[in-house]
Amino acid sequence: MARLVGTVSRGIRTPIIREGDDIVRIVTESVLAAAEDPDWGFRFRDRDILCMTEAIVARAQGNYASVDNIAADVKAKTGGKTVGVVFPILSRNRFAICLRGIARGVEKVVLQLSWPADEVGNHLIEEDLLDSVDADPYRDVLDIKKYRELFGYRVHRFTGVDYVDYYQKLIEEEGAECEIVFANDPRVILNYTKTVLACDIHTLPHTKKLLKEAGAECLLGLPDIMNAPVGGSGYNEAYGLLGSNKATEESVKLFPRDAQPIVEEIQKIIFDKTGKRIEVMVYGDGGFKDPMGGIWEFADPVVAPFFTEGLRGTPNELKIKYLADNDFGALEGEELKEAIRAEIEKKDADLVGKMASEGTTPRQLTDLIGSLSDLTSGSGDKGTPVVYIQGYFDNYSTD
Repeated sequence: MARLVGTVSRGIRTPIIREGDDIVRIVTESVLAAAEDPDWGFRFRDRDILCMTEAIVARAQGNYASVDNIAADVKAKTGGKTVGVVFPILSRNRFAICLRGIARGVEKVVLQLSWPADEVGNHLIEEDLLDSVDADPYRDVLDIKKYRELFGYRVHRFTGVDYVDYYQKLIEEEGAECEIVFANDPRVILNYTKTVLACDIHTLPHTKKLLKEAGAECLLGLPDIMNAPVGGSGYNEAYGLLGSNKATEESVKLFPRDAQPIVEEIQKIIFDKTGKRIEVMVYGDGGFKDPMGGIWEFADPVVAPFFTEGLRGTPNELKIKYLADNDFGALEGEELKEAIRAEIEKKDADLVGKMASEGTTPRQLTDLIGSLSDLTSGSGDKGTPVVYIQGYFDNYSTD
């Protein structure tokens, strides 16, 4: 009988992972045990993919930083006087504890918020409100008084939080003076201070370029904070505070570091145990946008910071519906099936620019697989921080 199943993505339950745990042992034992489950088991195959969340890797590494660590680093690198904090995302999980540390390390924070939404789509105000007020986010600079006059006290539709009020109170609780400005040109901050901490994620290089050219004297980004140990803390030399998550009210978990040996060791152990060469990766946020809330669910610096070599590159796929409607439009049934299978088997190694590949996804494999894994594992109480994917590299011609 012809094969009827394509890609399968399985969430794998593991023990709760703590600092100092042997992540390689726990992940490999969990996957091997899942394969033997009498009801949910599976057979290992070459080119299966084992994915694990960045959170369990960072937790096992103990890669944490306290608010005091952040404050000390910010003070040392900025001088601890007035600091402009530009374009932070609106998030209790992703930025609030970082902001607490920034405020604890300085005398004054000038907080510049983009409006009507942050970089990843969290809205301060609904865009429909702009139709009824005389305000242009591409032109106008608002202070807190004008913002309140125009829009009042708006709460986030999902969290119920007024982030303007929340961030202001958080800064002031740390003993720092707070001034808030709303503007979408990062250079506006230079009217208040020449010491700037740019806090955007994916637009950070452009923001820093504009600020540097406009005369910022001390210019940092979140990757420049906690990029080395402070008082024995964790750190991430590449991303600093980017990709961090709230751990407690006084600490954050940083993005994992030095995990390439981990993915390669897991690959080796699985091969030694099963004789199958699988691919392994560490993943964070998936690179997708929520159509209902308009939020881009991607607050990490990259989807997959560490992965084995077989996951490098982009898909090279033909569009079956294109072939069925065009090249083989006169065929039906088994004849159509065999014609498409034969076309797939002889496809070029590089289909870039070919009409038959039009509409396939031109994204990195790790971004696609990471998104699939993130959706499979979820971010709540599923308890499946490891995802095992089979059949991802197969196609319609694979038996």
